[in-house]
Amino acid sequence: MIRVMLVVLGTVATSLATGPATAADGKAVWDKSCAGCHAVMAPKTSDKAAWAPLVKRGAEDLTASVMKGTKMMPPKGGAKTEEDVRASIDYILSQMK
Repeated sequence: MIRVMLVVLGTVATSLATGPATAADGKAVWDKSCAGCHAVMAPKTSDKAAWAPLVKRGAEDLTASVMKGTKMMPPKGGAKTEEDVRASIDYILSQMK
């Protein structure tokens, strides 16, 4: 659990230190703000079955959830803006279909 927390904190710190990716580039936002944690924490980026229930919820609901944060994920998941969050969600949902 400590290791996971360190990964999350490291990813968020790196994201904050290097500045925001543009909201127009969902993949860049995902790679910078989300991929590090989702490589080791559920739902893992490569697990389409784990993402299936989230895909069904839709981008609007997921954006609201990510903006608040959930479990180990901080608010905005480490992204800078709501536009960045939405772009990253649009990107990952397109990859999970």
